[in-house]
Amino acid sequence: MANASPDLDNAEAQRQLNNNNRPISSGLWDTECTSSKLFECSRIRALADERDAVQKKTFTKWVNSHLSRVSCRIADLYNDLRDGYMLTRLLEVLSGELLPRPTRGRMRIHCLENVDKALQFLKEQRVHLENVGSHDIVDGNHRLTLGLIWTIILRFQIQVIKIETEDNRETRSAKDALLLWCQMKTAGYSEVNIQNFTTCWRDGLAFNALIHRHRPDLIEFNKLTRSNATHNLQQAFNIAEQSLGLTKLLDPEDVNTENPDEKSIITYVVSYYHYFSKMKALIVEGKRVGKVLENCVEAEKIVNRYEGLASDLLDWIEKTIAVISNQKFANSLTGVQQQLQAFTTYCTIEKPIKFQEKGNLEVLLFTIQSKLRANNQKPYVPHDGKLISDINKAWERLEKAEHERGVALRKELIRQEKLELLAQRFDHKTTMRQAWLNENQRLVSQDNFGYDLPAVEAAMKKHEAIEADIASYEDRIGVVVELAGEMEAEGYYDIRRILARKENILGQWGLLKELVVGRKARLEQNLALQKTFQDMVYMIDWMEDTQAQLLSQDFGKHLLEVDDLLQTHSLQEADISVQAERVETLNSAALKFTTLEGSYQPCDPQVICNRVNHVSTCLEELKQLADKRHEDLEESRQLWAFFQELEESAVWIREKSSILGAQGYGKDVTSVLKLLQKHKTLAGELLAHRSLLQILSEQSFGAAGIQDHILEVKADWKNLEDQAALRLHHLQEALNASQFSTETDDLLAWLQDAYRLVSSEDFGHDEYSTRSLLKKHRDVSDAVDKHRSHVVALRQHLGALPTQYRDQEVRGAVLAEQLYTEVVEVAVLRQQWLHDALAVYRMFSEVNACELWIDEKEQWLDKMEVPERLEDVEVVAHRFESLDQEMNSLMGRILDVNQIVQQLLDGGHPSSTEVRGCQDHLNSRYWSYNLTHNLSPLTHRQKDHLDSVLRLQNYLLECTEIKSQIQDKRKAIDATQYAGSDLGGVLALQRRLSTMEGALSVLEPKLMHLQVHVEWEELKRTLQGCEDSLMVAGRLQSFIQDLDSFLTWLVQTQTSAASDQLPNTLEEAEKLINKHAALKEEIGRLPIDNEAPLPHAALQQWLQKLDVGWNKLLEMWESRREVLVQAHIFHLFLRDVKQAESFLNNQESALALVEVPTTVETVEAALRKHKDFTTTMELNLHRIKAVIEAGESLISQNNIYSDRIRQRVDALASSLTDPASSSHSKSRNRERAQTSVLPNFR
Repeated sequence: MANASPDLDNAEAQRQLNNNNRPISSGLWDTECTSSKLFECSRIRALADERDAVQKKTFTKWVNSHLSRVSCRIADLYNDLRDGYMLTRLLEVLSGELLPRPTRGRMRIHCLENVDKALQFLKEQRVHLENVGSHDIVDGNHRLTLGLIWTIILRFQIQVIKIETEDNRETRSAKDALLLWCQMKTAGYSEVNIQNFTTCWRDGLAFNALIHRHRPDLIEFNKLTRSNATHNLQQAFNIAEQSLGLTKLLDPEDVNTENPDEKSIITYVVSYYHYFSKMKALIVEGKRVGKVLENCVEAEKIVNRYEGLASDLLDWIEKTIAVISNQKFANSLTGVQQQLQAFTTYCTIEKPIKFQEKGNLEVLLFTIQSKLRANNQKPYVPHDGKLISDINKAWERLEKAEHERGVALRKELIRQEKLELLAQRFDHKTTMRQAWLNENQRLVSQDNFGYDLPAVEAAMKKHEAIEADIASYEDRIGVVVELAGEMEAEGYYDIRRILARKENILGQWGLLKELVVGRKARLEQNLALQKTFQDMVYMIDWMEDTQAQLLSQDFGKHLLEVDDLLQTHSLQEADISVQAERVETLNSAALKFTTLEGSYQPCDPQVICNRVNHVSTCLEELKQLADKRHEDLEESRQLWAFFQELEESAVWIREKSSILGAQGYGKDVTSVLKLLQKHKTLAGELLAHRSLLQILSEQSFGAAGIQDHILEVKADWKNLEDQAALRLHHLQEALNASQFSTETDDLLAWLQDAYRLVSSEDFGHDEYSTRSLLKKHRDVSDAVDKHRSHVVALRQHLGALPTQYRDQEVRGAVLAEQLYTEVVEVAVLRQQWLHDALAVYRMFSEVNACELWIDEKEQWLDKMEVPERLEDVEVVAHRFESLDQEMNSLMGRILDVNQIVQQLLDGGHPSSTEVRGCQDHLNSRYWSYNLTHNLSPLTHRQKDHLDSVLRLQNYLLECTEIKSQIQDKRKAIDATQYAGSDLGGVLALQRRLSTMEGALSVLEPKLMHLQVHVEWEELKRTLQGCEDSLMVAGRLQSFIQDLDSFLTWLVQTQTSAASDQLPNTLEEAEKLINKHAALKEEIGRLPIDNEAPLPHAALQQWLQKLDVGWNKLLEMWESRREVLVQAHIFHLFLRDVKQAESFLNNQESALALVEVPTTVETVEAALRKHKDFTTTMELNLHRIKAVIEAGESLISQNNIYSDRIRQRVDALASSLTDPASSSHSKSRNRERAQTSVLPNFR
């Protein structure tokens, strides 16, 4: 009955699918139906649509609730399942298995493939699908899609529900089981009576009762009423979604209807069933976990004492290690001795006590393990760090730290003794250094330097000797510092006193060096001051000698002498400046000694100031004398220089005045320009001398003769300037007149040349020459137009000339204007004549060209003969074809000639008669030629004859080319002879022949109208023979190659089949069997065909050997297969033996841990446990016997592992008898315990 229920549910779903898929009979809509039937059908259809809408919404929410686990979602049930992807993901979530990966793509074929994979999976799950195909889902069939989802819900959600009743233990179907579960859970609720999955759920009390039964804290069921169905449904749905996490598959309006959908309600109620069933399982599991936790807490209390003692001991070890690992010792000999004594006390008193505690801890751990083992509990393993091995390691680290502590203390004691010896040596040396420093400080404190330069220099030498003695003593001070540094580095306990004495010695040493440096500085100051005083004495002597030279009264008697005296005085002033800087340096150096910092003064400052003032006074007097003498010498030089410049200016003025009076004004433009250039040079010289005279006139000297001489020079200068201005004016007038005359002559010469050109009677002898003359005439006309401005400018220039030059040049200007007018008139006439001549020559040229073409064509047509060569025939035909085009072009040219003639006649050309006659002659020639040759029958016959000859020549040429191609192909085929011994060469020749066949297929259509059939047939026969020979050779080479490959494969396969490898495990045995089976499939795919005829006897021998090797391979494969099958059976037997042995070992362990009970409860529990044990033994006993029988069967079949099988069978049989006897003995012991305990209990 249980197995039949899923099939019934699936059958019901398939009936629904079939009913949904069955089309509505067309008779319902027949016009003869009554109105009642029509109403009934429409009502049924509306209810069906309403039911489908509710199912679609419910099933969509149900699908999304499961797809949310993989982050997927659908919006439309009919459309989103069409590609098969979401359907595959839904089945993977529900089944927990991986389906074949969906095919990527959105085409219909891809969708059909994906849906087929899903439907195939359902068939593998024994879900019967009738009349449902992948095309129905892909096409979006509503009824079939809903039926498919309902089938999936039945299989994966409802089919798993099985409830057994207490009376007859009957197993109901899934739907009835779900209904019975709902009735059982709502049995205590008087207002709830669930008899179906439709109307009994309308009021919502059933949903609230299910929730209240399992979670009464969420709903106050007593406040609910049957009349408020919408509120009840909404409350139940909201609480289930918010508090229980159940997806809200239904809405109140979906349930509170006249006919609720049964499938939608079942789908939603199933979610309640699965949630509350899971909740119950979790509660039971929680109780079991609580019991396990109690046992763990009790076990933890047992080991707390051990862990506490272990922690205390480890803490003491770590603290002791931290203390004795501290290498900070007392910094004195006494303190180190006390620490060594304390360490000895620790080693002899404190450590032995802890060692005894360590031994007690090991005993305690052994006691704990024994107790846990006696209580059949898991042996206690201390945490990491609290194991006995960890404690031993910590104890070893403690002993290592003790050893290091003892060694360090002894080293520290030796170091302190060494420091005491160093301190004694330091005290002795510092006492000696102290006395020497005091004596030398007293010596360098005395200042007895003397009061002159020799005495100070002697004191300096004595001080240098003292410095050398002190510098040699510095190494002895360094020894003291080194001793103090060594003690400080070693950490001497009384280092403060040592450092204080060292600092005292260093302080006195530094004071001594400061005193030495100060005394040397004072000596250097005295020495520098005495040297400064000595330099001052030398400077005063030099200034007295120089002062005597500056008092001289010699100022010179002419300009050169005054310059020599000034140069000498400049040298003296330079010496005074240098010496003044030296005096400043000496004074500054001397005054520094008056402002020295400190109390020491090498000399009285007043004495120094007096000497500085005396030197400065002497220097100032010397400077004043030098300045006065320089002024006197400059005045003398100015006077003598003025006399000389004034005399030179008077001479220059007289010279230039004579030059201006003697020169003329020139005769032409060149001479006038040269005179103007000279005059400009003279004007520059006048400008330079004007500034010089102005400077001279500003000089004021007291002598009366000097002023009179200056006035005379000024008067001469005024006359010279007036004379220069007048000459410049005359030169400008002469230049203008010369330029006018030159321009007039040039213009007349050019106009005469232009007149000769424009008055020429040469109009050319042909078109080219006339066109060239016309171009030259245009250039001349342009030049004439450009010279109009020159003529006008010449008239204006004439009016600007002075009167004396104007009368001379007026005749030339008038002549130039008249000649220019004549040139313009003649140029206009000549241009008109040239245009007329050009038109006539152009007309004559066109007429001659047309007549020449007509003569040429007439001569060609009269003498034309049809040639024999094809090239010549094509040339003649081309000329015939172009004749009409050339005639049209000639017609256009004749029309142009007629137009030109008409223009000449209209313009009254002097040669009108000749032009008219030429035109008539040309027109008559053209029309005569046109009538004679274009309309002549002879011309048409020549054209037809030419066309026939051209066609014949083309035919002959084509025949020749085809024959040549056939001969070439024949030679190529004859050269294609196979002489190799490999398949590649044969294939290459076949490709070449295939290429030739393609080329011949192109030639064959051309042979239909050509007479080359004999050559063509012979070529085809040759080609066919070559193809046949190559085909035979190719088959032979291909067979040899296949034979070689097959022999290689045969050798490798025989090697693989002859392998003696035996598997060591069941997996290896299965792998080798599969590999051997694959080898058999490979052998089956390679059949041997020995019936093909072969041309060589050697190949027949190879095939005979191949048959022998093939038969041998089959025998080897069968032999190897038998070995592998036996090995596989043996490993299967070993697997079953191991399972049986494992079971027997577990049973033995359970029997070994059983103790004799002491109370009634423990006796009853032991009896129940032993009963279970006996039942388990009975259930597994037949399996163990089957394993033994299988082993005996393998031995009787002479399996290759018979010896090992015999050993395992005997061992398993002996193990099987021991647990049975032990079980009987334990059972008797429990019965005796029960009989002994019960009287005591009574």
